[in-house]
Amino acid sequence: MRRNRKVKILATLGPASSEQSVIAALYRAGADLFRINMSHTSHDKLRELVTRIRAVEHEFGRPIGILADLQGPKLRLGTFASGPQMIEIGQRFTLHRGKVDGDRNGVHLPHEDIMDALRPGHRLLIDDGKLRLRTISNDGETAVTEVEVGGKISDRKGISLPDTILTSGAMTEKDHADLLAALDAEVDWIALSFVQRAEDVADVRKIVRGKAGVMSKIEKPQAVERLDEIMELSDALMVARGDLGVEMPLEAVPGIQKRITRMCRKAGKPVIVATQMLESMIQSPVPTRAETSDVATAVFEGADAIMLSAESAAGAYPVEAVETMSRIAEAQERNEYYSSILHAQRPDPQQTGADVISSAARQIAETLGVAAIVCFTSSGATGIRASRERPSTPIIALSPNRAMARRLALVWGLHSVVGDDARSLDDLVDRSCRIAYEEGFGRPGQRIIITAGVPFGTPGATNLLRIAFIGADGLSGI
Repeated sequence: MRRNRKVKILATLGPASSEQSVIAALYRAGADLFRINMSHTSHDKLRELVTRIRAVEHEFGRPIGILADLQGPKLRLGTFASGPQMIEIGQRFTLHRGKVDGDRNGVHLPHEDIMDALRPGHRLLIDDGKLRLRTISNDGETAVTEVEVGGKISDRKGISLPDTILTSGAMTEKDHADLLAALDAEVDWIALSFVQRAEDVADVRKIVRGKAGVMSKIEKPQAVERLDEIMELSDALMVARGDLGVEMPLEAVPGIQKRITRMCRKAGKPVIVATQMLESMIQSPVPTRAETSDVATAVFEGADAIMLSAESAAGAYPVEAVETMSRIAEAQERNEYYSSILHAQRPDPQQTGADVISSAARQIAETLGVAAIVCFTSSGATGIRASRERPSTPIIALSPNRAMARRLALVWGLHSVVGDDARSLDDLVDRSCRIAYEEGFGRPGQRIIITAGVPFGTPGATNLLRIAFIGADGLSGI
């Protein structure tokens, strides 16, 4: 089943889309991967969803990626004895380490790590930023704040800390248990929420040990400040614009999105643009014009994937949302300016054999007008480096590793195929021509480009480029 676009679509599963028939409909509509939000998913439900996705994968005969999104630390206030309270701009509001009955003057803060880390000047954003407090003093037992934006405050409202680095890290006990369950279920990607520093990613990598790709969600100012070191340890990044827009000025988010997408492409690491892309389609069968433009912007930026959250998980029109996103993406990729914009963003090849081969393959493919670039990739590196070039020529990523083929379903432009590794150079050429023919990318008489690593089966050793003709029987003609 071949897509008519290069950017991938990641659809979140939920109450509106948990049945196998709906998952199949979402895949048919254009979803390339599925996200399971562990904030709302038990381990039994996780295994059930993975089983259903794998059944859909078998039905369509195509590798489908699965991402398990860890909840991360949920920071919340304590409770108010007399119900919701009104706090006013300029008043003092105290946060207590010890348990107290909350009132308009203060409340218990059931997170000792916050009390340990708060410093004068640090902001606390309450209830998605509707209320804002600024710390005046903190003696470890009580933190006195001044109300900068007031309003109604009530039990268990969420807290965001744009200025504070917590020592507890990004993984809770729940996240650790969820991570082990996700690895046991053989998901393909793990998304880590509320990353603040590279050490948060390193902690997850020690547990994952290469069994899945590790994706860091960039949703905190602290992560933006440490983007280089976080990206170094991550296999992919997600621009999680929802929380990012709470903790940072809204007007800064579009520029940060561009910065992250450009950095990821330069590094050759997949990047997802997420949150509220077609938000109105939770209740409406059509998106707003602004949402359509938002999706188009991510496509023009060369993002590897664009994501649907509640639109596909809990909305009234999950399949229509995927269809709409796919149509928008396809239209932009046909736009006369699309190729020139991607070309202008193209980074120089890094000084590696894989990058030089991938860059040459793209140039030769576009000069000769070949039907496809076929990459033999065991570790995924060859396919990802080919994608980094953003060629106009279709890319087929052939891997003997089914888990890697599923993981590559996230990567821009890659049409993943599972197949045996080549036994010889002649077998490599014949296999490449046959797959290009059978997958509908090339006709007899057309040329393809093949990239691979020799000796065969050596991960990360891209050092071979070959041009071949597709013969009448789908095998190599010359």
